[in-house]
Amino acid sequence: MTRIRRGYIARRRRTKIRLFASSFRGAHSRLTRTITQQKIRALVSAHRDRDRQKRTFRRLWITRINAVIREEGVFYSYSRLIHDLYKSRVLLNRKILAQIAILNKKSLYMISNEIIKNKISRF
Repeated sequence: MTRIRRGYIARRRRTKIRLFASSFRGAHSRLTRTITQQKIRALVSAHRDRDRQKRTFRRLWITRINAVIREEGVFYSYSRLIHDLYKSRVLLNRKILAQIAILNKKSLYMISNEIIKNKISRF
């Protein structure tokens, strides 16, 4: 029986996988089976951590807003601020509020004071 020369397709597939795992250490970047396992694992981790990243950023924004709100003279909590923002139909999300809190505290104080005034005037 004559020898069959294998084509280049399998080699192309393996080199593509190796390029993905080129930054891995040890056998994870050299052996084809472990490379494929590590590739699956890396993609699963990336997918999971995208959701986790959204969660952690939201926590960070909430912490920043709460810290600035409670810091100076405005005796107001984060939850009351968000509740009153929704009641007064001010469409500012937590990311924007956190940026305002960091870059320009006075404008956040102005927003919260306006909300308090509107809340008092309604009653």
